[in-house]
Amino acid sequence: MRLALAAVIITALTVPAFAQDNHVPRYGEPDKEKSQTEKEADKAAADAYKRSLGNIPDKGPGDPWGTVRNDTPKAATAKTAKAKKTGTVQAKSQ
Repeated sequence: MRLALAAVIITALTVPAFAQDNHVPRYGEPDKEKSQTEKEADKAAADAYKRSLGNIPDKGPGDPWGTVRNDTPKAATAKTAKAKKTGTVQAKSQ
């Protein structure tokens, strides 16, 4: 009885897995020929995709901080770099 019950349980678990098994094309396997309706559906989908690309508006200026910044840049401040003495002794030429 236990053996029959185990077989029924195993069968009940494996049957849905085999039912979901569609043929997955392997590497190097040639594609199957499409019917005329499938070819027309693919062409219609490609045309609809191309038309939908035309509905995308043109991108505006790419400066997201444009409203925050002034139009004129600030003049760079000219600071002269002063040489600081490092405290090292330099050799005098003889």
